[in-house]
Amino acid sequence: MLASKGHPNFALLLPALVGIALVVATACVFNNCIDRNLDRKMVRTCHRALAREIISLHGAVCYGSLLGITGGALLWAATNLLAFAIVLAGLVIYVGVYSFLLKRNSVYGALVGSLAGTAPPLAGYCAVKNRFDLGAVILLLIFSLWQMPHCYAIAIFRIDDYAAATIPVVPVKRGIAAAKKHIIGYILAYTVATLMLSFCGYTGYRYLAVSAILGLSWLWLAWVGFRTSNDRLWAKRLFVFSILSIFILSVMMSIDFRVAAADRLDPGQSAQAYSFRTIPK
Repeated sequence: MLASKGHPNFALLLPALVGIALVVATACVFNNCIDRNLDRKMVRTCHRALAREIISLHGAVCYGSLLGITGGALLWAATNLLAFAIVLAGLVIYVGVYSFLLKRNSVYGALVGSLAGTAPPLAGYCAVKNRFDLGAVILLLIFSLWQMPHCYAIAIFRIDDYAAATIPVVPVKRGIAAAKKHIIGYILAYTVATLMLSFCGYTGYRYLAVSAILGLSWLWLAWVGFRTSNDRLWAKRLFVFSILSIFILSVMMSIDFRVAAADRLDPGQSAQAYSFRTIPK
């Protein structure tokens, strides 16, 4: 919606959505294959099918591969090489780099894994634009920075699970107090990134106001964590707010778009063309 200025091409939108969803499903299946032993140690994940051995490892790998091949073929046929490459990179980062290499060994695993989480919105944007422009860079920053406080909130709320599975997340390795400082820093950076969509001419004033309010509200909620006596309840609230805020932000950037500098009409066009409403190409 942001890239197409509110006039999506459904012949592109629908296969892009399905293709991306199938590749994301592949990543989830392969992650569960890799983490099946860890999942048995965590209350949050111990009921997963692979952890309970309801599904065989071979069957899960075949199923995940089929999903990925189907989704990748759909993206290859219906979108463009850039969108396909972004989704493929997200799959490799999530499964190969994050799940297989870093999750068990590095405190920075979540930071690297956050790049994979940007693939779906970024691929959707680039499926329309067919170029990696400033808007794509801003979306990359927004969705990667958002994931860090979101993930740390889960890790604090479920800290016993992560400790039992010996996953070296910041709250476990460096303490909850250190994680709270990281959360503040990431939310500040995230808020600045969200505002950049308006400052760089991609969204309007309504989006700007909403993104500022959401960012400051999330920052205030994070700051409250330094005075709370119940870290788990606070972390759960922070997690819920993260889901709500990214949903609202995504809706606003989809409906309050404007023509970016690179996409402006010819100077001879009417001044009315430069409103924040949709401008047909």
